[in-house]
Amino acid sequence: MVRRNLGRTGLSAGVIAFGAFKIGRNEQIKYPAGYDLPDEDAARRLLNAVLDLGIDLIDTAPAYGISEERIGRHLAHRRSEFVLSTKAGETFENGRSIYDFSRAALSASVRRSLARLRTDAVDFLFIHSDGDDLRILDRTDAVETFLELRRQGLARFIGLSAKTPEGARRSLQWADAVMLEYHPQNTAMEPVIAEAAAAGIAVFVKKPLASGRIAPAAAIPFLLKNPGVSTIVVGGLNIDHLRQNIALASPHSNT
Repeated sequence: MVRRNLGRTGLSAGVIAFGAFKIGRNEQIKYPAGYDLPDEDAARRLLNAVLDLGIDLIDTAPAYGISEERIGRHLAHRRSEFVLSTKAGETFENGRSIYDFSRAALSASVRRSLARLRTDAVDFLFIHSDGDDLRILDRTDAVETFLELRRQGLARFIGLSAKTPEGARRSLQWADAVMLEYHPQNTAMEPVIAEAAAAGIAVFVKKPLASGRIAPAAAIPFLLKNPGVSTIVVGGLNIDHLRQNIALASPHSNT
């Protein structure tokens, strides 16, 4: 699989990353069809297959239900083999999202994530935006807290999982990485991607298939034509589909 640098961090990863939402949560989803959570053995086999296929970046979040626990339980012994990304600011409890960007809440969230993931530090930590990016960045403790968490070594690199071009652009002032939605049906972030790449900031693309509404064969080659894209976070529970996504990211793909 093609690899790209993750901005100026010194890290690189395959252009197809694994989004671990579906191994942990199936409530209040944005996908067109529902799904059952895999059982523990299926989750173990899937996560190890992800690494065996050569996918070496895994993205999760506290808001993804039991995703972090499962990654820690089944991949802690392989921690050196992959780049690990999680978030703070959103939790999912009793069927709804709860957002808290206070210093105490963010710090506690990260420490809980590290315990669940069975690691001393995550490689990337993103602010999990509620949609009001500028308010979070300008009027809460989030940025200052994240900078402190990076200084403490609990997160090697930090950034914003943005909802708006304005928020993504503002985060370039302090972030090592930005996570944003980008696909053939939504190209609003293209100028920000170019600015981030010029500044040496890694670009993680979330929802590259528009939450299952665009075929991988249409989305993945489109996204990889943009040199500013560092990695594409694709979820899923089907190993064959993951293998097909990797093939689409091959420089020899005819798609």
